[in-house]
Amino acid sequence: MLLAIDVGNTNITFAVFDGETIRADWRVGTVTRRTGDEYAALMLVLFGEQGLSFSDIQGVAISSVVPATIDALVRFSQKHLKVTSPLVLGPDIDFGIKVNYHPISDVGADRIANAIAAHAKYGGSVIVVDFGTATTLDAIAESGDYLGGAIAPGIQISLEALFSRAARLTGVQIVPPKNAIGTSTAESLQSGIVYGFAGQVDALVDRFQAEMGGAAKVIATGGQAEIIAAHSRTIECCDELLTLEGLRLIWERNNGVSRSSEL
Repeated sequence: MLLAIDVGNTNITFAVFDGETIRADWRVGTVTRRTGDEYAALMLVLFGEQGLSFSDIQGVAISSVVPATIDALVRFSQKHLKVTSPLVLGPDIDFGIKVNYHPISDVGADRIANAIAAHAKYGGSVIVVDFGTATTLDAIAESGDYLGGAIAPGIQISLEALFSRAARLTGVQIVPPKNAIGTSTAESLQSGIVYGFAGQVDALVDRFQAEMGGAAKVIATGGQAEIIAAHSRTIECCDELLTLEGLRLIWERNNGVSRSSEL
């Protein structure tokens, strides 16, 4: 089995793959000071709840946009999972695609994993919208090559910035209001968040489509994907575990594992 680990600025997502099948997945908060032993204590409980054990794991693939977490995750893999060489995504990894980004080290490993999984799963040209700490849009060519993308502040970080500067505005549940014209502060914020971010995505996708020839599928992933996608004109479907699927494909490519079928 493979343990795939996707470290974002806010959350870390873990998934155990048995071949192409996800046996279990979990999402925990990103804590940069967490040690390898602390990861082991946390994962031991989560594994046990799913009837899994550390000895089931033969490989580990790690994607991280938080460099401070990598050493601890590698130590966890080596000491507790007995995986001596976990795969850590970086610019020197064989992705099997051309990455049109300069320098290649600047593009987040999670974005490349998204691109690979989206092309394998949905085929043809694809646009991936990832709602994380940042909202990223990534363009994948018909050939599967990574063309580039766009980065905007994410929903949560935008709200935190707003609340820190506007004393009369407070936290609000991220749900769609009944009307775009809010009749309370909470409804006004919800309108700005849900409909505003949906509109932002649609505007960027329209520009991407124009540059890509207008035939790209649009896939959303990330924590708030379902909420925004329901009010987006351009998003076609949501795929919450897309990054982890990409990690599996990259790990298999770099470990000589061949599959008879795609995702």
